[in-house]
Amino acid sequence: MAHDAHEHNHVALIWKVFIFLSIVTVVEVILGIIKPASLHLTSFLGTSPLNWIFLILTLVKAYGITWYFMHMKDEKKWLRRSVVWTSIFLIIYLATLLLIEGSYLNEVMTPHLKWDY
Repeated sequence: MAHDAHEHNHVALIWKVFIFLSIVTVVEVILGIIKPASLHLTSFLGTSPLNWIFLILTLVKAYGITWYFMHMKDEKKWLRRSVVWTSIFLIIYLATLLLIEGSYLNEVMTPHLKWDY
């Protein structure tokens, strides 16, 4: 009897996480299709706010997947922090490098190429 309740609890949790990740993904897809001009054609910290929204939502999804499906919520606090914070800082570092290098390439290559926006 207790085993059934424990299994039902896990199934409910998996469905909650699935629905949350699906909602975040649907928001990303809708924003990618619509591309609101106020978010896409303006600049904030070197890129458009739409790109920042995509980066943040992707980090939220990665955190949720790590937290629930890699069972980080059941681990000790120091292990959770070492895995999650290292990943977050690495992703932020790589995103910053991509934004800096992409901006540089745009400045250097613009006189030579016609970019289709």
